[in-house]
Amino acid sequence: MVLLSVTLTSACSADSAIPQPRLETTAACFVTAEKSIAVTLELARDSQQRQKGLMGRESIAPGNGMLFIYQQTRSASHGFWMYKTLLHLDIGYVARNGVIGSIRKMTPCTSSNGGNCPTYPAGVEFTYAVEMNDGFFEENDIEVGDRLLIGAPNCRKD
Repeated sequence: MVLLSVTLTSACSADSAIPQPRLETTAACFVTAEKSIAVTLELARDSQQRQKGLMGRESIAPGNGMLFIYQQTRSASHGFWMYKTLLHLDIGYVARNGVIGSIRKMTPCTSSNGGNCPTYPAGVEFTYAVEMNDGFFEENDIEVGDRLLIGAPNCRKD
């Protein structure tokens, strides 16, 4: 019984380090007062996809990211962690109406124990979270109050 338990635990641990296959994508854009920045977002719609997120990924292409979609608004204390995530990421917490409520920088957690990894709470209620490469928001002058629009038809051309 102990051997079986160890085997199952090892299998689960090893499995979570393997990146999930690329998810369905959508065109989207961040809209500021001055410009529209086109991006491609993978859609993490269900609990398993959201839980796995970008764990184990060694890179994401510039202008690509992952959109975490929730059916119900999450509380301001809800947050993300970087357990088994190899990349430095920016995260934007987005309200149902598309307005970015907060932006955080997240660093990989090197601990083999998820309990030792910090969380990055939103600080605001949110329905969506979008993870992008480290520095994306700053490099594109995207700030709290700007918007995320989903679908190419919603994005204006500059």
